[in-house]
Amino acid sequence: MFSKALPFFIGFVAVQAATVPVKRQSGPVDHANITDTDVLNFALTLEHLENAFYTTGLRNLTVKDFAAAGFPPAVREFYEQVSQHEATHVANLSTILGNVSVQPCTYNFGKNNVSTFIAISDMLETVGTSAYSGSAHYLQNKDLLTTAGAILAVEARQSTWINNAVRGGNPWSTAYDTPLDLNQVFTLASSVIVSCPANNTAIPVTPNPPLTASPALAQPGQNVTVSYPGAGNGTGLFAAFLSGVTPTFIPLSGNGSFTVTIPSQLRGFVYLAVTNSSSASDDTVTVAGPTFFNFPFNGNNTLTPLKH
Repeated sequence: MFSKALPFFIGFVAVQAATVPVKRQSGPVDHANITDTDVLNFALTLEHLENAFYTTGLRNLTVKDFAAAGFPPAVREFYEQVSQHEATHVANLSTILGNVSVQPCTYNFGKNNVSTFIAISDMLETVGTSAYSGSAHYLQNKDLLTTAGAILAVEARQSTWINNAVRGGNPWSTAYDTPLDLNQVFTLASSVIVSCPANNTAIPVTPNPPLTASPALAQPGQNVTVSYPGAGNGTGLFAAFLSGVTPTFIPLSGNGSFTVTIPSQLRGFVYLAVTNSSSASDDTVTVAGPTFFNFPFNGNNTLTPLKH
């Protein structure tokens, strides 16, 4: 991953996600009965989070802060446009949903510096793209599907700009984006949610146990130790490396924590989850995670450090 800011954020994810006090449905989540309202409020939850992140971050980080970190003025100016995009998404989804719209939560985004801001923005836009890729098929209304697709395209372009133009990494990962299911996305998003309004409309999502990978900067071909709260014997469990639309599954062994080798061919944005299946990787078989990796590469497909 080569980023000094990201290990802090991954550790923050692991600590926070286990007990996030967000209003949600109790009991098993039945994705078969998800409504368009559920999907839009799920999307709005993510857009509120992104909107708060950019608004707060840019309020506290000036042009001089970005210049001191080695960035020209245009970088912060484009971040201002990204912030406007997220505010527009919030306004549009809120208008569609009306009085059942979820309201913004209270968040903790951790350290307040340019390096961390950029690393987190990279992750948020990548997760946002995976969220729309993985949840849009639940929508029944064609007009809403078109809206979701339009937002998805912008989230993907924002992700490309941050990882490539700003950080000097790859503009894409594989020939396909990596879709994530609802609980998988919420596991990552809930890591920065401190609390939500008590009267918020319930959304049909539940965070999975947070997955910790160590060392956080492990690279393809290297070993990584994974663990999660309540982990027991690894029999029947798999490390699912989610990249594009073809996951790579590796059987786990051990008790409480598991060591696995990151597949050497992986490049770009990769999610790691623990599943109880070697053929599926959606919410129905996810035991813990996912967690997030970034394996940046150059035009020759060779792993390369990020500039920032």
